[in-house]
Amino acid sequence: MQKLWCWRCKMEVTMLDDEEYFRAVEIYRRNLDILDKPTQEKEKELLDYYNNLTGGNETDPNVIMHHRIAQYGPPCKKCGKPYRTPLASSCESCGNIRFDKSN
Repeated sequence: MQKLWCWRCKMEVTMLDDEEYFRAVEIYRRNLDILDKPTQEKEKELLDYYNNLTGGNETDPNVIMHHRIAQYGPPCKKCGKPYRTPLASSCESCGNIRFDKSN
């Protein structure tokens, strides 16, 4: 788990490492398949897992599913925000060029 800038949320949030994320996916999928459970009950286990792990107060399970460290690139050397993807060639925030795509 690590605090990183989230491009969707437009703020720093707690992102999950792969082990934490795959556990969240497991919880999400298991509860998604239960047809006779109200949506709020299906979401509760995932929200509890994330909030207990991070100390946060997230209320939207879809947000949790995009808070994965591995989906972002390293921090920009100029502004410190992570690149939007691991393969991004420039920083969306400050325009810093990470590497030239033409090479």
